[in-house]
Amino acid sequence: MRVHVVGTGLIGASLGLALTRHGDDVTLEDAVPTHAALARDLGAGRLPSDGEDLSPDLVVVAAPPDVTAGCVLDALRRWPAAAVTDVASVKGAVLASLRAAGADLGRYCGSHPMAGRERSGAVSGRHDLFDGRAWVVTPTDETLPEVLDLVAAVATAAGAAVRRLPPDAHDRAVAAVSHVPQLAASLVAARLEDLDEPAVALAGQGLRDVTRIAASDPHLWTQILAGNAGAVRAVLADLADDLTAVVDSLAALEAGGDPVGARGTLARTIAAGNAGHARIPGKHGAAPTAYTTVRVLIPDEPGQLGRLFADVGEIGTNIEEFHLDHGLGQPFGLAEVDVVPSAAAGLAEALADRGWRLHG
Repeated sequence: MRVHVVGTGLIGASLGLALTRHGDDVTLEDAVPTHAALARDLGAGRLPSDGEDLSPDLVVVAAPPDVTAGCVLDALRRWPAAAVTDVASVKGAVLASLRAAGADLGRYCGSHPMAGRERSGAVSGRHDLFDGRAWVVTPTDETLPEVLDLVAAVATAAGAAVRRLPPDAHDRAVAAVSHVPQLAASLVAARLEDLDEPAVALAGQGLRDVTRIAASDPHLWTQILAGNAGAVRAVLADLADDLTAVVDSLAALEAGGDPVGARGTLARTIAAGNAGHARIPGKHGAAPTAYTTVRVLIPDEPGQLGRLFADVGEIGTNIEEFHLDHGLGQPFGLAEVDVVPSAAAGLAEALADRGWRLHG
């Protein structure tokens, strides 16, 4: 396929890397020429030669959300025979702008790869960024079947699993599974800004897990949240109601006595979180699986983590999930190796036989 990528940041460069490895002819364009040149140098595609008459099968707009609609409209006009998609994380606002401009919506199909990193720019691009990740396509009634098929084919070629949703359903979904989690991580991390150093030093893996995405780009996320304001507000309103109930229960307990219902509110909140967490898809998008954790103490020395992985591989156990937490002021880390329950006992015994210290 001939794919022209407009915008060579993290997503555009990663798509170029993936499609180039797939054997497609990828050309690159960016409002900042040096960005496109960097993506080319990293192997994400080529720059069109002077005077080249491009005739792409598909144009992928990977521009910031606030200029996405304009870039899509420009692409539809420049290449009247090409299909056009965009990878913005908000679809309704883009579609509304295109409708208002009288765009040819038959050749347009919005899409959104559910993949990313805390870092930005072409230098952070990865050819495997989309492997096994959902890539949502959001056709409208006007979208031509062949355009939808082409967008889906490119997403599949990049390694993604294609999912289809109407634009408004997509925006409601990502508000809950992406946009509000970003805000939640940022709000929790913001509590640390004025915390004294001894308190911050107590931070463990739980805090790191909750706040990992708080390192994201404020400028980009302001655009995303503004573009999906209605759906994000609706989720936050429900969250605010639940949070108010928790605050009121804690205030009642703080006041003393035995307030009826306060502990029940706290228990229901944690239980509802358990139920929601259990719905998160498991490995490769399969049904959620309850893994068993084998905890191993790892000396904080070069090569020890590699030795652990090598030993687990030789034992013949597949690692489903892995977490590493560093002990506070201690010369070791705690590795949490999640495996299927049937393999846990054998793995623990075999690791102990190989000299590893197990925890718990």
